[in-house]
Amino acid sequence: MAGHLQPIKLDSYKPLRELVCESIRQAIIDGTFSPGERLMEIQLADEMGVSRTPVREAIRKLELEGFVVMIPRRGTYVADISIRDITEIYEIRTCLDELAAGLAAERITPEELETLDRHLVEFGIAIAENDMEKIVEVDTAFHEVLYMASRNARLHSIINNLREQVTSIRGRSMSYPGRLTETMEEHRALVDSIASRDVERAQSAARVHIENAEHTLMKSINPVT
Repeated sequence: MAGHLQPIKLDSYKPLRELVCESIRQAIIDGTFSPGERLMEIQLADEMGVSRTPVREAIRKLELEGFVVMIPRRGTYVADISIRDITEIYEIRTCLDELAAGLAAERITPEELETLDRHLVEFGIAIAENDMEKIVEVDTAFHEVLYMASRNARLHSIINNLREQVTSIRGRSMSYPGRLTETMEEHRALVDSIASRDVERAQSAARVHIENAEHTLMKSINPVT
């Protein structure tokens, strides 16, 4: 695993442990670290030019997020997410996203609605330009506004934790033929229902969106499903 990571740049307002965590997480997401690969604290620290303390703290956070598995007396390994994991995560997310959308329909501000509309435009442009990095960025920002609009910090935190657990394979779903167009339509349905302050329709739109995302992800992993 030597040479996987770049030295941490200490020119950010973020805590060192968060910078280290982001660096390792991104290396897992983009495949630099393979599923099942062992992560050695001292080597990671050397590559990033930091002490072992922020690396240890980052690994603990990544374990909670589901990116790594810590095995007693054996070490830390990159997690290999299973079909069962995906099913369990999306079962929970369906319920939580429904709740968040319903709350957002009641509590969202005009400024947040404007931001959602802007993200819809940005998402359409990114699709037209086939800019997958931008697509993922805007999709994340879009949902972040929705979760913020729920005005429930704990719900927001739990959903984000679950989202992060499938981030490493999320690109498979986004790049599946036809999925981006469907996602755009589902996003628009969410915004329309929330703007109308229609709680039930917002919940239904959120449920459809998450269920379709799961179904597409499963097809991308196992085409015969």
